[in-house]
This record gives sequence, structure tokens and C-alpha cells, in this order.
Amino acid sequence: MVQPPAPYRQFLFPPGHPRIEELKGLDAYEYREVARRPGTFTGGLVEGWTPHYLEDFTGVTSDGALVEGLYPLEPARAGEEAPVAAMVAAARTLLEIADDDQRARLQHAVDASEWQTWANPEFMQFDTGVRLEFASPEFRTAALALVQASLSPQGWELTRNMMRINGFLGEVVGLPNILGDYSYNIALYGKPDERQPWGWQLFGHHCAVNCLVVEGRMTVGPVFHGAEPNEIDAGPEAGLRTFDDRVDAGTDVMARLTAQERDAAVLYANMVDPAMPEGRVHPGDERHLAGAFQDNRVIPYEGLALADASEDVRAAVMRLVETFLVVLPEGPRAAKRREVAEHLGQSWFCWIGGTQPGDVFYYRFQSPVLIAELDHHCGVFLDYDVPQRFHVHTVMRTPNGNDYGRAWVRQWQAAHG
Repeated sequence: MVQPPAPYRQFLFPPGHPRIEELKGLDAYEYREVARRPGTFTGGLVEGWTPHYLEDFTGVTSDGALVEGLYPLEPARAGEEAPVAAMVAAARTLLEIADDDQRARLQHAVDASEWQTWANPEFMQFDTGVRLEFASPEFRTAALALVQASLSPQGWELTRNMMRINGFLGEVVGLPNILGDYSYNIALYGKPDERQPWGWQLFGHHCAVNCLVVEGRMTVGPVFHGAEPNEIDAGPEAGLRTFDDRVDAGTDVMARLTAQERDAAVLYANMVDPAMPEGRVHPGDERHLAGAFQDNRVIPYEGLALADASEDVRAAVMRLVETFLVVLPEGPRAAKRREVAEHLGQSWFCWIGGTQPGDVFYYRFQSPVLIAELDHHCGVFLDYDVPQRFHVHTVMRTPNGNDYGRAWVRQWQAAHG
């Protein structure tokens, strides 16, 4: 039986369309200059985002004030240890393989502002670290080995799949020059060590991961995983799909709400709703509030207070949270799960969009120690101007000051100089 075309294929730009044709042949650096042009859509994004990375880091808060005492710096508890030894070995191998110029580009201070230059669009706004597509195969292998050594098997697979789908999209639309498997930058922060704070950063189109370890503990955030489309339907990796777990977890929460709980959770019935205040839908982030360059954003709690929800709903929300925490290796995941559970009564869940099967939507889980967002988006390299189910963006952050492990780093520096 012949399978019908994947839904996204009906939205391919026709051959010769300027959206695609004008970008053919440009490399990442040439495209960066094109994307920066004032008056263009991408130029407007660059103009709006660029100043934010220079801001002194505070962290995302709900009201502008940090909640103190959430992230005490202490050695990892039994069963919550990060795979630090494997990470250190992988990082040292990467540094040995790198040439002098690459080592200089790779390495930054553990609290450097370059942490905050990560972004998820396809254009390279900041060239932080080393660009994988221009590095040797040996360097790329070593860089990705560090990522793999740090994340859970599921987290590694998800991250690598974002890169694979990006390369697949490049093939489908005819832009492998700017949409590739290795169109990503990697950077190191601090000196790889068993105890002192250090970490790494990988970022590019639809994939950004920031990871820090100290005293055997790990935090991963901010994290951005996204895909357009969310599947590969041709070639050797046909059948690869992503985000079904996070989408289904959201609809499962909504299915369990009472009418009163649903009224509280749903902020707006439509993805672009006339009741929304000006600016609620951002040209690049759409409904996301905690994306790139939003390190100090004030995001008020909205929707359903989980303190008022049933145990059934709270359990469903924890299952949703697990679909995001899956990127963490087993020990740090247990630690983060414990933190989230301890603050579940201070957490909120909100929703925008439809609640019927097949509808597009946005949701956010927000607590003092975790923010998790999912949003269905409009087309970027496919031609549609209303959100589609196959274009998914997800964000995970550690609010109140521990994105990039910064709360831990500051405590370490205060104790050790």
C-alpha cells in the first residue's frame, strides 16, 4: 500500500521561489550577513535580540525578584551524581584534537557572557566557539562525543535527531548550504575538572543545549529542541519522528481537567487571539516566552495553580515534565525530578489554542525551579502562515538564576575566589 505524502510536503515552496532561490550557494557566514540586513524579517530579529546578551545575568523570574535558596551548592546526593569523569575525558580529548586556533575559540571563562549568545534560528547571529560544519570529521566526532557523554541516551538521541532533521530539511528544500547536520557551534566554559564548575554549549537551528557540572551535580538549561518538520519521511532514516511524547503529554493533562480547571488553564482559545495584549505573539518566538536572549525575562505565573488541581492532574503534569527532563542522565534527572516535586504546589500550568484532537496549541509548565514550554509554529522554510502540528518548538529553563548553572558558579566563586 502506498503511504500518503507527509503533511508538510503540501507546503513546499515551488521550484525557483525567491524564498529558497536567493539563499542557494551562501555559506553560514555569507548568510549571516544577509540575515543581518536592516528592514528584513531576520534583520529585525537580530536587532531586537542582540542587546540582551550584554545584560548582566540575573535569571528568569516570575515577578522580577529572585527566589533565594533554591540552588544550594552541595555535593551530589547518592544516586544523583552526574557522569563527570566521562565528560572530563571527552572534553580533554576534544581539546587535544583541536588546533591552536580552535582551542582559543572553544574556551571561555565559566561565567562568560558568551553563554548567552546561543540562538535557535538557522542564521548564525553569534559565532561563539567552533562551527562544526567547517571543522574536521575528527573534531566533529570528538565534539559530539562530549555531548553524548553528558546527556542521557534519550537526550543524546533527541539532540542528534534535531540535527539530523535539520539536514533532512536542507535536502528537501534545496538549501544544504545553510541547513545541515553540522550547522552548529560548540563552546566550552571553564576548565574540565572533576569538582570545579565547567560546561559546554551546542547551538544552531532548532537545537541548543547548555550543560554545566560542579561538585558532581549537573544542570542542563537553557535547552531548545525544535523541528520543521518533526519527521523524516524519506531516505535511510525514514520513520524518525519527534515530540509525540511532549504533545501527547500536554493533551493528556487537558483531558483530565475539570471544566473549572480548564477555564483557569486556557489563557486564549486561539493561537493568535484578539484578546491577546500587543506583543504577546513574537515574530520569531511566537508564543514562547523563555527562548533565546530571554535570560532575565519576567514571566508571571498564569493559568491553573497546581495547588488547586487534583492529584490526578498533578500526576499528569509530572509525566509531562518527565518528557523534558529525559535529556538529563539518570542521576541529575532524579535530582531535578525531586526539586520539581518539592515545588509542585507552587507551580502553574497554562494553555493557548485548541483542545480537540489534531488542534495546534501552546503550553507552559512553570515552577520556581523549572520552565517547560511547547509551541506549534508557522512556516519558516515551508510555506504556511498558521501554526501546524509538524512544526514544534520546545524550551526548558532553570529559572531564578541557575540557567548555565550560574547560581552554583557564583557560590563556588564566593567560596574559592
